[in-house]
Amino acid sequence: MKTSTTSITPLVTGIVERTPVYDIHTHLYDPAFGQLLLWGIDELLTYHYLIAESFRAMPLSTDQFWALPKSRQAEVIWDALFLQNSPVSEACRGVLTTLQRLGLDVRRRDLNALRQHYASWKTEDFVTKVLEVSGVRKVCMTNSPFDDLERPVWEAGFQRDPRFVAALRIDPLLLDWPNTVPKLRQWGYDVATDFSGKTFGEVRRFLADWTRKIDSQYCMVSLSPDFEFPGTGATARLIEEVIMPHGREHNQAFALMIGVKRNVNPQLRLAGDSVGGSDVGAVERLCAAYPDNKFLCTLLAREDQHALCVAARKFRNLHVFGCWWFMNNPSLIEEVTRMRLEMIGLTMTPQHSDCRVMDQLVYKWAHSKPILARVLSEKYEDLAATGWEPSENEIQRDVHRLLGGALEEFLAL
Repeated sequence: MKTSTTSITPLVTGIVERTPVYDIHTHLYDPAFGQLLLWGIDELLTYHYLIAESFRAMPLSTDQFWALPKSRQAEVIWDALFLQNSPVSEACRGVLTTLQRLGLDVRRRDLNALRQHYASWKTEDFVTKVLEVSGVRKVCMTNSPFDDLERPVWEAGFQRDPRFVAALRIDPLLLDWPNTVPKLRQWGYDVATDFSGKTFGEVRRFLADWTRKIDSQYCMVSLSPDFEFPGTGATARLIEEVIMPHGREHNQAFALMIGVKRNVNPQLRLAGDSVGGSDVGAVERLCAAYPDNKFLCTLLAREDQHALCVAARKFRNLHVFGCWWFMNNPSLIEEVTRMRLEMIGLTMTPQHSDCRVMDQLVYKWAHSKPILARVLSEKYEDLAATGWEPSENEIQRDVHRLLGGALEEFLAL
């Protein structure tokens, strides 16, 4: 059935709202991981987005704040950002959207009442509720074999929740090689700091072991703005000799999240990271040097988004995804989504949640879906003006791709 220009916007809005999402990158965990899966009002309020913002609005020093138990930290942030100031920031609005869509009354401004509501939930039931409310069909975790809390869970084995799939995070391997070597040796891999002997083959064996163990969808690393390729350091050598052969052998895309400047303000701990402009040329050189490998890429700085779109136009083995962290603001999401549609069409994933707290799935998608619907409706109206009127089935196909289907197709190639 063809559509008319007057019916495109409500039709697209309805389809986007109803289409289940594959959230392709989060920091959530399968419920079997127990306390590693964060959820609840105190976790929402003490998320690092809000911690960084709260220090601009409260009298406590950083030392005083960190000395408090988490419950008291949450109360301080609630008072500073929600009671003493109107919660207009995206991070604060996100908390309120989450609470509202979960059926809680935010008008009372009663933190204790919110806590009592959360106390009535069991983890497994709450996870199901959040997935239903957010419209998410599948969640991709971030899984590190170098995490001393996470690794034992994988090694012991557990009944997987099919709604949670894994991605292999390898930051210590690529960014802290000298300190990673002793761990690999302890786990039975014959590696050397100077890359001599069987090192590269053994690291590939390590990656293969963990790819199979967790059924990894892709492997990934978060990189600073000064990432270079090619290069002479350990990072570049490991990418060339380990990551690229591993990717070809196991059909594993390599995801690069570039642009984080770590510990700009150490007093803020996890909230103290910042952003810097990156060299998109490094991504282009990787794609050109390894045309048989697949790459995912998202960049943290706004000023890099256009160049990344241009790179994606040149390299079919590059899949652009997401507006994360400092880019996760409605005005920027809309700008970047419009640009990506205009430059690379439907062969990208406009958003992922980057959630660390289960509840955040609710607001991340409640805020992002209307933006996608608005921008996509404009594009369909532009098409209709030429006489090309998309059918409802075509719109459903397109939205499915933009909400995770395009990545599934890309990974399956």
